[in-house]
Amino acid sequence: MIATRFSAVLAALAAFAAALFPAGASAERIKDIASVAGVRGNQLVGYGLVVGLDGTGDQTSQTPFTIQALRNMLAQLGVLVPENVNPQLRNVAAVTVQATLPPFAKPGQTIDVTVSSIGNAQSLRGGSLLMTPLRGADGEVYAIAQGNLVVGGFGVAGSDGSRVSVNVPSTGRIPNGATVERAVPSAVGYADSIVLNLHTPDFTTAHRLAEAINAELGPGVAETLDAISVRVRAPLDESQRVAYLAHIENLDVEPAEAAAKVIVNSRTGTVVIGSQVRVTPAAVAHGSLVVRITETELVSQPNPFSFGQTAIVGQSDIEVEETGSRMFLFEPGVSLNEIVEAVNQVGAAPGDLVAILEALREAGALRAQLIVI
Repeated sequence: MIATRFSAVLAALAAFAAALFPAGASAERIKDIASVAGVRGNQLVGYGLVVGLDGTGDQTSQTPFTIQALRNMLAQLGVLVPENVNPQLRNVAAVTVQATLPPFAKPGQTIDVTVSSIGNAQSLRGGSLLMTPLRGADGEVYAIAQGNLVVGGFGVAGSDGSRVSVNVPSTGRIPNGATVERAVPSAVGYADSIVLNLHTPDFTTAHRLAEAINAELGPGVAETLDAISVRVRAPLDESQRVAYLAHIENLDVEPAEAAAKVIVNSRTGTVVIGSQVRVTPAAVAHGSLVVRITETELVSQPNPFSFGQTAIVGQSDIEVEETGSRMFLFEPGVSLNEIVEAVNQVGAAPGDLVAILEALREAGALRAQLIVI
């Protein structure tokens, strides 16, 4: 059953790959295969408090940093808690706040934030995040977060210690929960050139990208730096660079065909075979052993007048059977569809398919990179 189902998956994969990667690759826009160097998001993080929880917050006896943060916040608001008083609160949770500052974000704009508990709070449902500064890698504050949490998970617990949880109730989000306070400088408007970085490194694609720009804007405008980067001369007038980039990113480029690769996920058994995979002449035999162990209970009777006792003993029958091995032949230049058909003929399971591919690679018959992740 497993082999049949896996064979059907492989056949569907082959059909999908044939449709996705036709013989002649179609042209794509530059904006779909490359990005402008320096135009990226920046990670922000902060530490804050979520209040208003329904008894599902941190156990302050086990998370002293929650009380410490609460004391510091109350002190800034003019409320002094005596040192000998240790509040036992269950409606407060210490959290980390994460966000990504988009490129060109300006002060006053809002961004989404993710709030995650770092203590032993059971749930953040119904809580509100207090004002939390979000800092970048340089330690500067770039945004301020505050608001009510939206939690997708929930959990319930019984008095006997049993507990049921759906999704993760200790993490929530605040849509538009942070306000940008500082902009990140961008070099796009100041440099004398613009660098385009390919999403997938490829020398051929980089060369074609530079040729497409030169054909549209004139010789020498673009030059390849390596398999990823293409440098393009920028207009001297900074006000023209947005329209300049808008024109460039909509140019069509025909990407190079992907390298022949076979990707194997050792944890899930997923195998992805690229459309360019080829096999040189090779013969493959596939077979396996089937071991059956049968347990039988027998009754042992003692001899007459032997003062023995009746006992039940077990008997094990072991049967080893080798299933019929099938052999198939790979002709020169076998394509993806033919590989899948051959594997389907022997009914290979995921583990068997990986063994076949590894054996072909060791024999030098697999014209592809075999990558195990």
